[in-house]
Amino acid sequence: MIRRLIFELRYLREKTPWDTGISPPELLKYLAVSSPGHALDLGCGTGTNAITMTQHGWQVIGVDLSALAIGTARRNAHQAGLEIDFKREDVTRLASIEGPFDFVLDIGCFHSLSSTGQQNYLQNIARVLKPGGAYLIYTWLVGEGDSSSMALTEADISTLFEPYFEIHSFERGTEGHRTSAWYQMIRKPQ
Repeated sequence: MIRRLIFELRYLREKTPWDTGISPPELLKYLAVSSPGHALDLGCGTGTNAITMTQHGWQVIGVDLSALAIGTARRNAHQAGLEIDFKREDVTRLASIEGPFDFVLDIGCFHSLSSTGQQNYLQNIARVLKPGGAYLIYTWLVGEGDSSSMALTEADISTLFEPYFEIHSFERGTEGHRTSAWYQMIRKPQ
C-alpha cells in the first residue's frame, strides 16, 4: 500500500526519472533479432516500451502499480493508434496475469522490491514465462562506493535467478553514479 502511494505521488509530481519516453537500445536490439509473440512489460510506466514492442508486432500486456501511469499509458497507446492491454497490477502478485509469454521485460522494477517481493516476483515470472522464453532485465548493481539497499550483487543475481533462468548475456554499464547491468535470460525448462 505504501509503495503504491509513493509511486502515485511520484507520477503526480512528475518526478519519474525512470520514465524517459525513449526505449533503450538494449530492447531495440532484442526486438530486431526476435520473432514477435506475446510480451509482458513489468513496471510499464506510461507505456513507452509496450508501445515500441507493439509497433514491432508484439502482443503486449503492460502492468504497473500506479493508476496514474496506467492511465497515461492507455492515452499514449490510443494516440499512437495501438491497442495494448494495460493493467494496474503489483509485479509481486500478477494476480490477473495468465501467460504464457514469449518475452518479459523489466526495466528497473526488480531492484526496488523487498527480498520477499523479489522472491514472489520471480515465482510469478517463472509461472507466466514459457520455458525457453526470454527475460530482459535492467537492474542496479553494487558498485564502488555504492551503499544503496536497492543495488544487487552479481552473487545475488546468481542466487535469485538461477533456479528459474539461464543467463544468456550480461552487459555492465552506469546510470549516473550507479553501476547497472542488462541481463538477458532464458527461462529454464520446468
